[in-house]
Amino acid sequence: MFVLRKIITYGTFDILHVGHVNLLRRAKQYGDYLIVGVSTDEFNATKGKHAYYPYEHRRAIVESIRYVDKVIPEESWSQKKKDIHCHEIDTFIIGEDWEGHFDYLNKLCKVIYLPRTTGVSSTKIKLDLMKPKD
Repeated sequence: MFVLRKIITYGTFDILHVGHVNLLRRAKQYGDYLIVGVSTDEFNATKGKHAYYPYEHRRAIVESIRYVDKVIPEESWSQKKKDIHCHEIDTFIIGEDWEGHFDYLNKLCKVIYLPRTTGVSSTKIKLDLMKPKD
C-alpha cells in the first residue's frame, strides 16, 4: 500500500529567486505532495510587510513551480495547526531563519528547518535595486 507523505511550507514569495526555488525543491524531497501557503496581502499587512506583487500574482507564480502540488492562502499565524490537521501533513518545512519558532508543531508533525541559500534574499534584492547605479 502506497502512503502519500505530505509536506507543507509557507512564505510570501515576493520577488521570486533561486533561494525560494531551492527551498521548494528541497522540501519536495521530503515527501510526495508539497503544499505551499502563500501569505495573503492582508496577512502581510499585519506583519508590517508589503509585497510588490499582489497575492493572486504570487500564487500563480508559485503554482507554476514544478515542485509544488497545491497552493493555499496563508491568512494568519494560527492557521498552521489547522492546516496540518486538515491536509494530513507529515512534515512542516521552513527556512532556518525561523529556527525554534515552530517547534510547538512537533506535537502534530515533523518540523524541519532548512538552510537558506547563501547570498540571496528578497530583502537583499530590494536593497540592491534601491542602490544608485554608478
